[in-house]
Amino acid sequence: MKESELPVGQTHRVENVVSELEGYDLWAADTALQESVQRHARAAAAQRLQPFAQKLGQQAYLQLGAQANRYRPELATHDAYGRRIDLVSFHPAYHQLMQTAIEHELHSLPWTQPGPGAHAERAAFCYLHTQVEAGHGCPITMTFAAMPALRSTPELSFWSSGIMSRHYDPRNIAAPHKRGLTLGMGMTEKQGGSDVRSNSSYARAIAAAGRGAAYELTGHKFFLSAPMSDAFLVLAQAPGGLSCFLLPRWRDDGEKNTLELVRLK
Repeated sequence: MKESELPVGQTHRVENVVSELEGYDLWAADTALQESVQRHARAAAAQRLQPFAQKLGQQAYLQLGAQANRYRPELATHDAYGRRIDLVSFHPAYHQLMQTAIEHELHSLPWTQPGPGAHAERAAFCYLHTQVEAGHGCPITMTFAAMPALRSTPELSFWSSGIMSRHYDPRNIAAPHKRGLTLGMGMTEKQGGSDVRSNSSYARAIAAAGRGAAYELTGHKFFLSAPMSDAFLVLAQAPGGLSCFLLPRWRDDGEKNTLELVRLK
């Protein structure tokens, strides 16, 4: 039909564009992914990835990614009574994405199922899920990456076991009362950027110093990634030089730790 033949008031037709994705099989449509998984991952990886990819390609699931980005997180520094809470609220779509990722062990698979090809399998899962939404991959990746640091300190074994859980628990409560844990990171400071050795945050031992001991941290981070995580790997200057510390949101006595958020970026 020519433009001149269109009904009065209709100025154009939408042509030469793709239709909205619906029932899209992210596995079947990706030959390169299939070949990479066959070459580098375990034999059973494809059997796990295929139904996962089909789930992600459903229109309702793809909409989760759009919603998680349309409705941005909101920061409340205080509650209605003036108490400091530092609470970041997310849209339910974000929580659903996090739940799916953790249920499928995108945050822990090579640690819970070690062996040749485990990292390649996890990479394939992450590659598929980030096609729906990439932002939630930040806490998932940091939680995964924290495991080697935690395992190097036997005193932090509780956190290692919490990370390997397949339960997503977004409640803002002390870690011992949760079914699963996530970790964030606080490295960058405004005076140093990627030059972390110029960080000015410092650590003071509360009692005996050394690996696994308790420290009090003082400083200001320019980035604190995934601020609703249960704990954070934080860099600070110790007497022996720059070191890495585990900073929980809640203290052992059940009180909120003095971790204060300034604004969301």
